[in-house]
Amino acid sequence: MVGGRGKGALLSHGVRTVAETGSTNADMAELARAGAAEGSWLRAERQTAGRGRQGRAWESPVGNLYASTLVRLRPSDPPPATLALVAAVALEEAVRTHGVQAVLKWPNDLLVDGAKLSGILLERADEAVVIGFGVNLHHCPEGLDRAATSMRVYGAAPDPQLFAETLAEAFERWLARWRGEGIAPVRDRWLARAHPLGTALTARLADGSAREGLFDGLDRDGALILRLADGTRHVIHAGDVFLL
Repeated sequence: MVGGRGKGALLSHGVRTVAETGSTNADMAELARAGAAEGSWLRAERQTAGRGRQGRAWESPVGNLYASTLVRLRPSDPPPATLALVAAVALEEAVRTHGVQAVLKWPNDLLVDGAKLSGILLERADEAVVIGFGVNLHHCPEGLDRAATSMRVYGAAPDPQLFAETLAEAFERWLARWRGEGIAPVRDRWLARAHPLGTALTARLADGSAREGLFDGLDRDGALILRLADGTRHVIHAGDVFLL
């Protein structure tokens, strides 16, 4: 097993588990370049070099979910960036299945009572996209620049292996819809599970600037639409978004 420590156990849905690794995303990218099939999953009980978006460190105590999968892109697929929405709706469904109702924040964060429950990281590996999921099942980090929470806080603390199985099944279904029906049904589901239209947001953009406005939905390709104070609509394709 690439990057794992010892032999991995294979779960019924094909989720391979190792006790410890640096990063499941890094391992899955290596596996993708070595020819791993779409639908492969790797879960680690613990990561020693977990990463979030923009290179942030991701704390990885035993008991939470750290898992990655891969999608092999086809010429007929929707835009690869929209896989962020596929991952988000699949994860929201898995969390809801295990008894917690979360709200989606663009592009793929899950919040409960305004606190962050999870993170999703998408990275390219040649013609594949590696998708990493980190979910606070039993523990949540402290001292961050934003509030965090865990499923245990809400009386639901699923076993990480069981949760991984639920997520793998949900992702497989939503990936099939994305590939067969396009982005529209995924976008509709995302909007149905997101915070309401009119929610006040601030977006920190890659150039260091910030935009404040009201959530005005997603465009046809899944980009965030902000309605600014002057009534104009601003489309955001990349950035960190915070609820005000």
